[in-house]
Amino acid sequence: MKILVLNCGSSSIKYQFINMATSEVMAEGIAEKIGETISLFTYKSAKYTKKKQEIVIDNHEQGLALILSSLIDKTNGVITYFGEIDAVGHRLVHAGEYYSGAVRIDDHVVEVMTECISLAPLHNPANLEGIEAVKKELPSVPQCGVFDTAFHQTMEPYAYLYPLPLDLYNTYKIRRYGFHGTSHKYVSMKAAEYLQKDLKNMKIITCHLGNGASITAIKNGISVDTSMGFTPLEGLMMGSRCGDIDPAIPLHMILQLGMTVDEVNTILNKKSGMLGLSHISNDMRIIEEEILEKQNPVAIQALDVYCYRIKKYIGAYFAAMNGLDVLIFTGGVGERMPIMREQVCRDLDALGIKINLEENARFSDDIQALSAVDSQITVLKIPTNEELMIALETQRILTT
Repeated sequence: MKILVLNCGSSSIKYQFINMATSEVMAEGIAEKIGETISLFTYKSAKYTKKKQEIVIDNHEQGLALILSSLIDKTNGVITYFGEIDAVGHRLVHAGEYYSGAVRIDDHVVEVMTECISLAPLHNPANLEGIEAVKKELPSVPQCGVFDTAFHQTMEPYAYLYPLPLDLYNTYKIRRYGFHGTSHKYVSMKAAEYLQKDLKNMKIITCHLGNGASITAIKNGISVDTSMGFTPLEGLMMGSRCGDIDPAIPLHMILQLGMTVDEVNTILNKKSGMLGLSHISNDMRIIEEEILEKQNPVAIQALDVYCYRIKKYIGAYFAAMNGLDVLIFTGGVGERMPIMREQVCRDLDALGIKINLEENARFSDDIQALSAVDSQITVLKIPTNEELMIALETQRILTT
């Protein structure tokens, strides 16, 4: 089976074309800046790479058509006709409480996603555009979807309810949903496989750290708590999102500082986090450079806040699960920033967490065991692969 995996953002389509028989990524890339004056298109296969070609892409339908034409290109394509695409798997964001697993996309799924647009106004419309584009371009190809929120539907009410008037949940479904579920699920499964243990008998904390960041407590293979909430703004400090703050602060900014709702929303989502505290960048590679090469005190302080907040969540989830077997770092930052991992794990020996500094400093594209010999808890760095997880779930749905 060959599956095309799509991740449709508001102005982009990331894609991978995967041969499930071998798990080989036959082609991958991104169409970005869709709808802008100049768009960019990247296509990569084993024998050919087209990097950031400048082109006009007016909408997601045109973006998908460009992807498909590249896949069947006579010179650089990887298939000869569209019939070789057995299925399309989508990364979807929000389905409220409707789905707790991957789904085959039908009219009901589209209705649910439309109903949940208010919960994910930037993501759900783009996901729906991607689904509609596939319908037009590949009408006979089955489509499946994996929701970011689905993995966290196993949380108990005491974990997902906010201490607000209960009517706000009963009527408007205001609750913790959580995100990055596909990544958290994937790395937990890879940890069990790597350690040759039964996932159903493990307590795992997964730290998905990228420009967006979240941390999840996984007990016996299911999510029992996660840091992102009603929206992806809650939880850890991120690249440009603030994470947890006093909820009265936005009210103060509006009522006392005279800011508009849009201005506050922009600050919390796009001007806070690492970017806001450092006044340097939301790119952790640049922050790391400022720290290691310039000993920039502002960058050091911002990283202190970043790591401290991760450390607090690890302690909280250790308590929530009454113990821990494995701590996992994943995501672009989690996989590629040794000084962050070292700082997070420092002084966690009371919880049984110690890392091997030499191994932590070594770069590898594979799974790495970072634990010190005398660490009671296994610390792993696991490269995430949401696209493969989506493809696996798509294959499972269509073959069972």
